[in-house]
Amino acid sequence: MRLKISHMTEYSYAEAVEFALQRLRLTPLDCPGQRVVSWQTSVTGAGREAVYTDHFGNRVELVSINDGAQSINIMAMGEVETEERNGVFGPHVGYVPLWLYLRETPLTKLGKLAKDLAKGVEGDGDLARMHSLMSAIASSVEYRKDATDTETTAEQALELKAGVCQDFAHIFIAVARHLGLPARYVSGYMLDDGGTKAASHAWAEAHIQGLGWVGFDPANEICPDERYVRIATGLDYSDTAPVSGMRIGNAPEMITVAVSVEQ
Repeated sequence: MRLKISHMTEYSYAEAVEFALQRLRLTPLDCPGQRVVSWQTSVTGAGREAVYTDHFGNRVELVSINDGAQSINIMAMGEVETEERNGVFGPHVGYVPLWLYLRETPLTKLGKLAKDLAKGVEGDGDLARMHSLMSAIASSVEYRKDATDTETTAEQALELKAGVCQDFAHIFIAVARHLGLPARYVSGYMLDDGGTKAASHAWAEAHIQGLGWVGFDPANEICPDERYVRIATGLDYSDTAPVSGMRIGNAPEMITVAVSVEQ
């Protein structure tokens, strides 16, 4: 499947920002299940300082705001060819050792509700248990926008019984690690079905013996298929955020995000 993607983010400020340095993780890479046909990113109101590959293998662009700028516009767009792999990404590669994906993070910190969820996970083998976990999360948490934010933890989302794809992924990761399986967060895009879920998307992967990394999307209760395009991976959302960094001065007066994924 060939997917056309555009992702625009604009930050508007009431006054000129004194200083801002941002990391952009907006570029897909060729990997199992996807081939980048064309891709470009452009930034207005800021300049590129560096482009590098981080320790998780993600492509990162570092940009700093121009003197006197009161807005930053970031555009990423291109085409990616995908193939159906039934959620299987494959063997672990890269700089980061597999054992690191067992480490708890603030966003995936295990709590009582996550432990209780783990007790109900059943199945003959790790793959079956991860499918059971995905179904359990889908049954326990309602997909609801504006119920959480980027700092909501897995346990907090379970308490609310609501969240978005980020929260579903964090819950899956927290429980999978508790059950002894390395797990990681994946950010990217999904060809939307016209429902309530955004085209900018996130899911989780667990490392299964004999298969390698296998994707699970509890928000949709499916394994990622050819409708998915991956951008970045990490221990949790903070490692894969499309735009992150530091700022000195006033906060944005308005943040506008527009994402489109079409076949």
